[in-house]
Amino acid sequence: MMSRRGLLGYSVLCGGAVLWSGALVVALAAGHRPVNAVVAVGIAALLTVPGFAAGILANRRAYRTQQPRRLWSLASWVPPHVPVWAAIMAGLVFFGFWLAIVLAFIKLDGNPEVRDGKYVLNDHDKITVVSEATYDRQLDHEQQISLSVLGAFAVGGAFLCAARATDHET
Repeated sequence: MMSRRGLLGYSVLCGGAVLWSGALVVALAAGHRPVNAVVAVGIAALLTVPGFAAGILANRRAYRTQQPRRLWSLASWVPPHVPVWAAIMAGLVFFGFWLAIVLAFIKLDGNPEVRDGKYVLNDHDKITVVSEATYDRQLDHEQQISLSVLGAFAVGGAFLCAARATDHET
């Protein structure tokens, strides 16, 4: 069993991943790429994965979770000691990351590649030559999708770890 301090530490790590991913998604949406894609996604993954895994394991072991009794009842998804405002805030931030994923997918026009020194978009074997700016923008959309997925998982990890760490019944 994991200690409360350990779970709070993982929650803070996931909170850092939420802030890191959120800031980079906003920067990418504004047309800026402050960090290399490998570094940005790598740091987000390092901050997210341990906390998300710890949150899932801790909640599964402690609550012996099952499917919610009523699909749209917040009480069936969230432990009873968690304040409603915290659950709503986590849901809104999760929705923000989900929206960023959807918007980036809508803007994708194909897989950006470099062929024979030219920037191209490969859309199901339909090759379109594009400018370097368009190529870079497509790379930004791909990075935005990766960061948004990790940000959404980080929201879940932070919420699950904090919920389990603050449960006073155990």
